[in-house]
Amino acid sequence: MQLRIGNGYDIHRLVPGRPLILGGQQLDHPAGLGLDGHSDADVLVHAIMDALLGALSLGDIGKYFPPDDPQWKGADSLVLLNQVVALVRDQGWQVVNVDSVLIAERPKLKPHIEAMRHAIASCIGIEPERVGVKATTNEKLGPEGREEGISCQAVALLQTA
Repeated sequence: MQLRIGNGYDIHRLVPGRPLILGGQQLDHPAGLGLDGHSDADVLVHAIMDALLGALSLGDIGKYFPPDDPQWKGADSLVLLNQVVALVRDQGWQVVNVDSVLIAERPKLKPHIEAMRHAIASCIGIEPERVGVKATTNEKLGPEGREEGISCQAVALLQTA
């Protein structure tokens, strides 16, 4: 059995007039803000996709879902995750687990973490116990701390199928 590990990172700006989607869940931001991006701007799912692709040296999500391609405008990131997982399987690998940390001052993410884990696990085809989603603030430091954006870091472990 062979193992591969990959990491991923994403950040998107918080803006008015956009939905706030994290882990496939629509949340309410106290200031009415959402994440700006070409797709639904789900930083959690984007970081996980980059971790999966990185584990196999397959590039990043921009290679497969370029932001200047109109077919990905407003795309549901969980649908994109399904495509990345299919690519991983086509390469002869399977996902062992993923782990992630969301960095945001607001909204409170803890009440939504279980739903996020289940949605991501369902897309990947693994048990929710193999999907880690944690949340932290940036103690009012940096763009996340100033509520200019939300970021996420993720790692993924793959093994040969």
